[in-house]
Amino acid sequence: METETPARASTGVHDHTDCSADAPVRKSHHSDQVKAKLISRLNRIEGQVRGLKGLIEKDTYCDDVLNQIASVQAALNGVGKLLLEHHLKSCVIERIQEGDTEVLTELMTTMNKLIK
Repeated sequence: METETPARASTGVHDHTDCSADAPVRKSHHSDQVKAKLISRLNRIEGQVRGLKGLIEKDTYCDDVLNQIASVQAALNGVGKLLLEHHLKSCVIERIQEGDTEVLTELMTTMNKLIK
């Protein structure tokens, strides 16, 4: 089980709850404003996806459905960009300042998934 470094323990930013044998659980520390913006965007995307389902149910022309799918993908990419920006400006910087360079490997793995 990983123990908290004094820097992390004193900030109260990261919650290391042991859910598995050796994987700490980290929590984000977004402002209420950022969280509200992300949730609002995701709610709109949720509505778009429900709309897509309706288009399929109504036998809408394929090209029209594909264009709507492209819109949903662009909206999700926008959420991803916003979240990545805040992650870099807060979590990543903080962990590097604490000497945790493993965050860079984690970030590269995540970015590779995002740009597939």
